[in-house]
Amino acid sequence: MDHHEVLRLFDRQMRREVAPDHPGVRVERTGTVVRQSGGAGDWNGVVFSDLDESTADAEIAAQVRHFGALGVEFEWKTYRHDRPADLGERLTRAGFVADEPESLMIAEVAGQAEPVALPDGLRLVDATDEAGFALAAEVHEQAFGTDASRLHGQLLDRLAHDPDTFVMTLALAGDRPVSAARVEFAPGKDFAGLWGGGTVAEYRGRGLYRALVAHRAALAAARGVHYLQVDALPTSRPILERLGFTQLSVTTPYIWKP
Repeated sequence: MDHHEVLRLFDRQMRREVAPDHPGVRVERTGTVVRQSGGAGDWNGVVFSDLDESTADAEIAAQVRHFGALGVEFEWKTYRHDRPADLGERLTRAGFVADEPESLMIAEVAGQAEPVALPDGLRLVDATDEAGFALAAEVHEQAFGTDASRLHGQLLDRLAHDPDTFVMTLALAGDRPVSAARVEFAPGKDFAGLWGGGTVAEYRGRGLYRALVAHRAALAAARGVHYLQVDALPTSRPILERLGFTQLSVTTPYIWKP
C-alpha cells in the first residue's frame, strides 16, 4: 500500500467529494471548504478545508457565522496534514474546543476478511430492523457510558432512507447483545468506514473486536471496496496495528457550540 497515494485518495473521495450522510442534510462546497449542514440532531461540520495563513481566520469566521445562524453545534474535523499547520490553534482562538485526537487507520480489505472463530456461546448477527438497532444502542450505552439516543435516531433515519449505505452487526451471548459495530459504505468510493466497535466490559478480551473487523471486512469485500478506514482512539489503535492497519494521519475534532 502506497501510504501517500492512499491518503490522497482518501482526502479526495471521503472529504472533498463527500456525500450527505442522509437525505435530511446537505453538503456544500464553498470555496475551499466542504461542510455538512442539517438540524440539531444531525452531524454538522466541516469535513475538508484547503486554507493558508492568509485565508484561514476569515474562513473560520465565515463557518461560525453559517452554523451560528442555524443555531447548531458543529465540528471542524481537522487532520494532521491539513493546512495551515497551526489550524488547530486558530480554531481554539475562535472559540472551538478540541476533542480527543484519533488515529486515521487504513488497511486493505483483502487482508482483513478472513473469518475469526469465536468462543462457544458467542455469535455475530446483522441487525436489519428497529429492534436490532435498539439493541445496538443499548450496547453503546453500556460499553461507552454515554447516551445513545442520538445515535439510535440517526440509525433509524438511515434505515428509512438509505438502508444500503451501512450494516450494523451485533455480537450475541445467547440472546444478550454484548458488542456492536457498523460498517458504512459510500457508493462509488474505495473506502468503507468502521464505526462503533463497543463491547460491554465483561466480554472484552474474547476476540469480539477482531471478529467484528473481519466480518465487516467481508461485507466490504462483497461490495468491491478496496480499503477499510477507522478513526481509532488510543485504546483501539494497538489492536488495529496488530491486525495490519496503518496510521496515515491523526484527526482531531474541534467543537463549536452556539
